[in-house]
Amino acid sequence: MKSCIKWFEEISLADLSLVGGKSASLGELTRELTACGVRVPNGFAITVDAYDAILDTGAVRESLEDLFDGTDRADSGNLTQLAQAARAIIKDAGLPQFLREQICSAYRQLSSLYGDAATDVAIRSSATAEDLPDASFAGQQESFLNIQGESAVLEACLNCFASLFTERAISYRRDKGFEQMSVKLSVAVQKMVRSDSASSGVIFTLDTESGFRDSILITSSYGLGENVVCGRVDPDEFLVFKPTLRSGHKPILRRKVGAKQQRLVYSTHGSRTTSNINVPDEEKSKLSLSDDEVIVLSKWALSIEDHYSKLHGKKVAMDIEWAKDGRDGQLYIVQARPETVFSSHFSNTLCTYSLKEKGELLLEGRAIGEKIGAGPVRLIRSKNELSEFQSGEVLVADMTDPDWEPVMKRAAAIITNRGGRTCHAAIVSRELGVPCVVGTHTATEVLQPHSEVTVCCSEGAQGKVYSGLLPFDRKDVSVEDIPKTITKVMINLGEPDQAFSLAQLPVDGVGLAREEFIIANELKIHPLALTRFDSLTDKVAKQQIAQMTKHYPDKCQYFVNKLTEGVSTIAAAFYPRPVIVRLSDFKTNEYASLIGGQQFEPKEDNPMIGFRGASRYYSESYRDGFALECRALKIVRDDMGLTNLKIMIPFCRTIEEGKSVLSEMSANGLNRGENGLEVYVMCEIPSNVILADAFAELFDGFSIGSNDLTQLVLGTDRDSELVAQVFDERNLAVKRMIEMAIKEVKRAGRKIGICGQAPSDYPEFAQFLVERGIDSISLNPDVVLKTIPIIAKAEETLPSLLRKNEMDAVMSAQ
Repeated sequence: MKSCIKWFEEISLADLSLVGGKSASLGELTRELTACGVRVPNGFAITVDAYDAILDTGAVRESLEDLFDGTDRADSGNLTQLAQAARAIIKDAGLPQFLREQICSAYRQLSSLYGDAATDVAIRSSATAEDLPDASFAGQQESFLNIQGESAVLEACLNCFASLFTERAISYRRDKGFEQMSVKLSVAVQKMVRSDSASSGVIFTLDTESGFRDSILITSSYGLGENVVCGRVDPDEFLVFKPTLRSGHKPILRRKVGAKQQRLVYSTHGSRTTSNINVPDEEKSKLSLSDDEVIVLSKWALSIEDHYSKLHGKKVAMDIEWAKDGRDGQLYIVQARPETVFSSHFSNTLCTYSLKEKGELLLEGRAIGEKIGAGPVRLIRSKNELSEFQSGEVLVADMTDPDWEPVMKRAAAIITNRGGRTCHAAIVSRELGVPCVVGTHTATEVLQPHSEVTVCCSEGAQGKVYSGLLPFDRKDVSVEDIPKTITKVMINLGEPDQAFSLAQLPVDGVGLAREEFIIANELKIHPLALTRFDSLTDKVAKQQIAQMTKHYPDKCQYFVNKLTEGVSTIAAAFYPRPVIVRLSDFKTNEYASLIGGQQFEPKEDNPMIGFRGASRYYSESYRDGFALECRALKIVRDDMGLTNLKIMIPFCRTIEEGKSVLSEMSANGLNRGENGLEVYVMCEIPSNVILADAFAELFDGFSIGSNDLTQLVLGTDRDSELVAQVFDERNLAVKRMIEMAIKEVKRAGRKIGICGQAPSDYPEFAQFLVERGIDSISLNPDVVLKTIPIIAKAEETLPSLLRKNEMDAVMSAQ
């Protein structure tokens, strides 16, 4: 009798028609990538010949064909009965005797390889239409974990073959245009990795929200990996930058601690092979992977992506499953397949969503996608309630299940209590293009059935659920229709969560990355409250800081890590385009509002022109706080390799201050010119303009801050409503000051741009800047696409303007 067993080392992707996508991929990994250090648990595939043998038993094939004849277009109402009947036909037929013998023989051999009498294995379905470029089919069939003993293996294999006809598999094939009998099934039998006593998760070699291709996303949680895939837990997340990982750096951009509510372990109860146990609070608050383990997995992911890309003749993003064995402490790759959602949705069109107005905020969670959807709430607590779901409703559930896919496609939006960026609800909603918010924790309690809500995923990493049906805009812009400009167009950015999406805009980099946004939103703690923690007098703040930093023996490292992650994410998103990060520019009242800040900040009548910017950095009262900023930026540039990062000094009043700040930076390892470091200065004080030639000897470039420059030229407090009517960047005095700054800086041979608010608010101001020969204009993201054509039009007269500027320079020199 023909053998239906193929060991992983005997197969490759070329055998997809024989062993299906999952088994073929395991063979490819075993044969080609173990030499690169990638560890893959051994195992064997049961070929599709076995599936044919089952169908050839009695009248199984004919019975299935009769069952599906004329029913491929059946609606979801009769899917359940159809699927149950199909599976019953296969289970009633059973496995032919010769096949039972072959499977048992291979299982005994695998057990012997691992020194076991009956080793534990994972048994996974592997369909011949699986992991195709335009359809993944992943998760459509069943998998069985922690299977031991010959009889249990045989039963699981039969259930796998029958699972070719689950409701979700039938529905998915129908939607993708596959005939039900055209797909065959193989079964992969693989040594289990004992991640029940360690951790496991999923790797994507792109950012799953924006499609950013230079990142690796790793999710991780305690126990077996099914919890992460199914969305039962909110996993830890790690984001790694590919280009500098390749050059030997360790660029972990973000670390996010997930709730990790449960751990899936081997069960000792009755017939169940696995069960969930609650994770202790102390373990929940810790990361489930070390930095070194994250880097190892990332390097393996790169090797796998490179190999698959070579096979396909083009760049292929990967969806990879990994597990850590708690017994030997080793990491393993247990599956890999091409990612299909973003790979099949590439477009030269930028599609943006924005709310026209906001309502009462009901919930927050993890945003999946960047769309907005609205409709009445439909609360689904069990599969039995799916038949009640109506098109256009917002599906609200504790978590979703693969069997729900037929109704998920009809939802206006999806909201779940649990799950992370790689859970079932997230993956399916991305593929369907449905806005989704996962990990809200309380959606099923807070949202009332039939109440109307708006689900917004367009405001960064946090997805938001608002009360009512709020109006919103959708804009589609073809990148090919956006004109090219001579003037560098950059953006202002302070939210790292938006960096990957905004990096898709046709801009030349980031002209202003605001540290204070990262400090206020991510760190929340005053830096001196960390450097001088023992002397804190505010007991409430001290207790709060102790809780926030409890996993940091050195509390200062909390500040350094968080700032490093925020800045590096922005720098990586735009790499190798320049990113100019402005050192913290809080005023004393703003610093005081940070946790623990009251003790360290003086009270000033006018903080706008007080102890801010450069004057803080070299001051004895703040220099150890500034040192934390320098440590973070040095890590971003030197350890992570993001040398596209430039540093900008705000509110530098005098030449002496400039020298003092550069000296302080040097004392903290940031030397201008070393490793290509460029240091810019904000041009926002009249002294910066008047002494532009002297400042140019200290700094590599200037960036006009039109808000502060207007304040100081016109003598108006821009925080005061009483003189708000006077504050206008278009005032002739301000424009002449800006014109003088551009002229003097360019005469000194330095670059000058603008990062202030004016060109974002007033299109005619952007035109004025172009006509005066500014090198770059940094805009708020929401006005980039409408301002670029204005800049391009203004540049139509540039040749004559440039000649005039050259003549002016000659006349001045004479």
